[in-house]
Amino acid sequence: MKIKGHIVDVVRREIYDGEVMVKGDKIADVARCRLPESDRPYPYLLPGFIDSHVHIESSMMEPHEFARVAVCHGTIGVVADPHEICNVMGEEGLDYMLQSAKRATMNIRYGAPSCVPAVGGNVETSGAVLDADAIERLMARDDIGFLGEVMNFTGVLNGDEQVMRKIAAAQRHGKPIDGHAPGITAAERMRYAGAGISTDHECTTIEEGLACIKAGMKVLIREGSAAKDFKNLRPLIGMEPGHVMFCTDDCQPDELLRGHINSLVKRSIAAGFDLFDILQIACVNPQRHYRLNWGLMQKDDPATFVVVDNLGAHFRVERTFVNGTEVFNYNSSSGAIQAQAAKGRSVKSYPNRFFASPITAADIKLDIRSTDTVRIINASNGSLVTGCETITLSGNPLIDAQYPWPEVQKIVVYNRYTPGAKPIVGLVRGFGLGDGAIASSVAHDCHNIVAIGLKDDYIVRAINRVVEMQGGQVVVSADEMIDVPLPIGGLMSPLSGHEVAYRCRLIRDMVEQIGCKMKAPFITMAFMCLPVIPELKLTDRCLFDVTAMKPVPLVTRG
Repeated sequence: MKIKGHIVDVVRREIYDGEVMVKGDKIADVARCRLPESDRPYPYLLPGFIDSHVHIESSMMEPHEFARVAVCHGTIGVVADPHEICNVMGEEGLDYMLQSAKRATMNIRYGAPSCVPAVGGNVETSGAVLDADAIERLMARDDIGFLGEVMNFTGVLNGDEQVMRKIAAAQRHGKPIDGHAPGITAAERMRYAGAGISTDHECTTIEEGLACIKAGMKVLIREGSAAKDFKNLRPLIGMEPGHVMFCTDDCQPDELLRGHINSLVKRSIAAGFDLFDILQIACVNPQRHYRLNWGLMQKDDPATFVVVDNLGAHFRVERTFVNGTEVFNYNSSSGAIQAQAAKGRSVKSYPNRFFASPITAADIKLDIRSTDTVRIINASNGSLVTGCETITLSGNPLIDAQYPWPEVQKIVVYNRYTPGAKPIVGLVRGFGLGDGAIASSVAHDCHNIVAIGLKDDYIVRAINRVVEMQGGQVVVSADEMIDVPLPIGGLMSPLSGHEVAYRCRLIRDMVEQIGCKMKAPFITMAFMCLPVIPELKLTDRCLFDVTAMKPVPLVTRG
């Protein structure tokens, strides 16, 4: 197998055109080459992302199911501490997690929990105990890679016998030791690190992070479902990229569905940090620290890497490969539809009515001049009722900064049932879309195509993608497009519920990233077309005043 594209070499810190050649589960070669002319942009190939500290149990998924979701985000491996299940079942619980991991589509490196139970005694009751003898056995196993977070930091500082024996066992077997020491002083941290503990994911301030690094520890920047430390700790990305990793710690299922380490990579890119520093943190540092060989996309490495559409803050993971096997493909929806077609059912055979053709920017042009009076649909978050604003303009509301509401945007409704129909254009405010547009074939109740955006070319791209899919939902920005195909009546998808939920979540996330603050932007947009809910709506035929129950003009010349 050969994959051509822009090679992101994290070892040499350079990007060049080339191809990755895969033979079996290894990379046979990574060669520079000229990329042939193509109608589509070539993707970027880079090592996959790693969660450097996570409790898989917190996702409420079995390890192999956790993996199935995480690889969609370009995660090729996790460093997992199974102390949740071990507090219930001890070594039996650990063995269960190891067995499930054999079915996983990504790498999972388990540690032996150091604090089972965390306190015990009269404070808490656990289902099992892993004492120093148990840790000694576990550290000798090849399938156990590290000693899990040493939460009993007071035991370390006081030289507790059991705690120190566990640390010594890890050191004897040459395995890293994870830490957990919130709120300790700089002097205590030096002692804590001096005992052999090499990481901490409990830092919440830049001062704590720098104290960790000064003590010789790695800082795991955590952004989980409960604890969110990225915002405070992100300066470390630029200050100490060699001593930082990303982690989630605890990630609930709905948040995992939305994103994983890729989200931290995107936020770091958006914050302006150096790309190679970010990738060192997300891809390289965990492998080096935990002595893993999961691949850095070099010759003879495991054939584990990801393919992304761009290197901007809204990049999309298109494909994920683990040990030579493609474990995720963003276009699996097309593949699923094509697979059904191969069995005798084509896309056209889905029950649908869709006769719209692609449009151009000229089709949605508006002639608005100074002194014109315009009607604007005023949408609001959490409500299907719209207001009607009638404004005499001092300039073009879409481009003139003198206009009092520069967030006014175009709304377009396009008849999908009548060949040759022309789009109807209106004005709307309240969606706050920035550098992008949204479109959908879910538009109550007739379900024509509806789109909203600030720039004509974005609106056109979004509508034409809906046309191409014969129904669906789309969000576009300057460098990205995410969609959900809905070929069944333009309303439903033949994909699995998980896949649909995943894509819908991606779309909503991207809509939020381009500026929309509405909790349900697509649902709200769908009701902008329903001419029975006051006050002003846009159909595929006209701008409609629901209170007066009659069409009204968008523009009245001054």
